[in-house]
Amino acid sequence: VDMLSVCIALIVLLVSAITFGAHAHQHGGAHVDKAETVLLAGIAGLITYMIVGGLSGYFEDKLEEEEEREHEEEERAARTGKPKSAVALAGKAAFFMFLYLEVLDASFSFDGVIGAFAITNDIVLMALGLGIGAMYVRSLTVYLVRQGTLDDYVYLEHGAHYAIGALAVILLVTIQYEIHEIITGLVGVTLIAWSFFSSVRRNRALAAG
Repeated sequence: VDMLSVCIALIVLLVSAITFGAHAHQHGGAHVDKAETVLLAGIAGLITYMIVGGLSGYFEDKLEEEEEREHEEEERAARTGKPKSAVALAGKAAFFMFLYLEVLDASFSFDGVIGAFAITNDIVLMALGLGIGAMYVRSLTVYLVRQGTLDDYVYLEHGAHYAIGALAVILLVTIQYEIHEIITGLVGVTLIAWSFFSSVRRNRALAAG
């Protein structure tokens, strides 16, 4: 886990707890001191992030070790003429690959659930949105990756990162101020659309030049 990102997150968390958390917005328009709650929730999120990141790095290293070991076994078998235990090696590599992918999927699920709170607190809408994301958006993402769309529209990835950053800022601001869901949704859509049209303009400029 990148320690710099953790340090930045702790600083942002501390500032948010002191500023926004001290005057947290409640239903009905009242404001109460929720600095302790904000700090506790933020620290719990950071711990979860570090655990998931640590497990992801561990399984990734294990997977690389198994692949290197399999490669060494192949070279040794080629020199000696003895068959290698392909089943055992492939089984270990597949096992660590499975665990690695499961950890990555869990991290993406955390992002989706937490990000949904920046848009709405309605559990039904969150469930519908996450369900659509699981069934459609991920399939669309895989399709775009296979088609090389991200290579053609180079700024789409940057736009997605900016949209996630904007949602994070909005999520912090909504601790104290109420922001309408339409504004939150339009911010993300605007950033993605801007990155798309910037990519199109870049491609046209390259084609013309």
